Amino acid sequence: MRVAIAGAGNVGRSVANELVENGHQVLLIDRDPRQMRSHLVPEAEWILADACELASLDDAGLAGCDVVVAATGDDKVNLVVSLLAKTEFAVARVVARVNRAENEWLFTDQWGVDVSVSKPRLMAALVEEAVTVGDLVRLMTFRQGQANLVEITLAPDAPYVGRPLREVPLPSDAALVAILRGTRVLVPTPDDPLETGDELMFLCPPDAEDRIHAVVSGDGTSGD
Repeated sequence: MRVAIAGAGNVGRSVANELVENGHQVLLIDRDPRQMRSHLVPEAEWILADACELASLDDAGLAGCDVVVAATGDDKVNLVVSLLAKTEFAVARVVARVNRAENEWLFTDQWGVDVSVSKPRLMAALVEEAVTVGDLVRLMTFRQGQANLVEITLAPDAPYVGRPLREVPLPSDAALVAILRGTRVLVPTPDDPLETGDELMFLCPPDAEDRIHAVVSGDGTSGD
C-alpha cells in the first residue's frame, strides 16, 4: 500500500516505521521544519507542507494513496485532513488520531473518518484489561461503532472453565478471534478447553457485548 501520514511527530514516525517494516510505501507530511527528521525514517518520503491545504495535498499525490493517517497532535487538523482526503481525493481508508476524549464524537464518516483511534480511551481500556477479571472490556472500535474488539478474562468460577469451546453457546454474531494464555496467543478451535485466566478476545457488534458477558461470565446460558 501507499500510505500518507499527516504529522511527523513521535506518533506519525512510529506508525511510519511500522508500515515501512511491513513493506509499505510511506509519505510523511508536516508543516514544521523541526519535524523533518528524515534520518529517523529514511525509507519514507518526506514533504514539508501544510496538510490542511488542498494544493499541498494535491502536490503530494494524495489521490494515489490507499490510506491516509491523520496523526497530528491537533484534533482540528486531523478532522480537516480526514475530510479533505475523503471528499477531495477519494482515499479509500482514512484513519484519524483523537487527542482529546471530548472530541471523539466528531470523528465520524461525516468528517471522512473510517477509523478513529482515541489515545485516552485506548489507554483506559488497556488499564482495565490489565486488572479486570470477569468483566467485559472494550479495547477498540471499528467502522464508526459497528464492531468492537472486546476482552474478557476468565475468573476461576466462570461456568465454562475446563470445557471445550464447542460447548460455549456464544452469540451467532460474535467471533472469538484469539485466546491469550500466559505468553501464548492461541487461534481458537472447537476442541480447545478454556482455562482460568484465559483472556478471550471477541470481535462483535455493540449489541452482542452484554450477551457475550452473560454467557462467558455465568449470567446467561444461551447465545441466542
